[in-house]
Amino acid sequence: MGVVDVCAAAVAALPVSGAGVSAMSPATAGHPLCGTDETSRRLEELQLTLGEGPCLDAHALGMAVLTPDLDSGDAQTRWPVFAPAAADAGAGAVFAFPLQIGAISPGVLDLYRREPGTLDAEQLADAMAFADTATLLLLGTRTDTELGGYRAEIDQATGMLTEQLGVGIEEAFVRLRAYAYADGRRLAEVAADVVARRLRLSPDPAPDPAPDPDPDSSTEGVHDG
Repeated sequence: MGVVDVCAAAVAALPVSGAGVSAMSPATAGHPLCGTDETSRRLEELQLTLGEGPCLDAHALGMAVLTPDLDSGDAQTRWPVFAPAAADAGAGAVFAFPLQIGAISPGVLDLYRREPGTLDAEQLADAMAFADTATLLLLGTRTDTELGGYRAEIDQATGMLTEQLGVGIEEAFVRLRAYAYADGRRLAEVAADVVARRLRLSPDPAPDPAPDPDPDSSTEGVHDG
């Protein structure tokens, strides 16, 4: 049994349309692990590419982030880019549950509904139980080959960009993520192109030097005040 099985079980047991899990860590970039359908996989990618959404907030806060209507003013204000993008992907509501044991939080379980709606108290308890199960499984399979390959490729691409762009690791990942968003592509696809050297990002051009306000003026007689 793996986290994908937990996602499938959650969809079967709860009034949701799909489920996905992303691995997350304070030290490294997040990585989608699985999704039960194309929309759930897209939601995982969108949040990690855009750098905003219930998944990231749930991980940062260490608590469930429940969004029963992505079209609400609160959701649009909190996630001005993700909320409309998620709606375009086919989601009307998203519920994010951190995978957490004590201080360890290896990821987030996301559930989505095509139409806006809530989960009642019993359904929330069930969702949290699925999150607990996913946590135990994820902690036991962190060396899984597929996860390791996905993570390694993004990490490798980020490392290559530090050399190409002359920036730190965090800035390199931001640039990678921004390129994926601007080009309408998935983070993993862009990372693969960087690693394969099919794509090379250019450093930001240096600003033009400020012109001399008076080319004929002399520096003679100028002094610090």
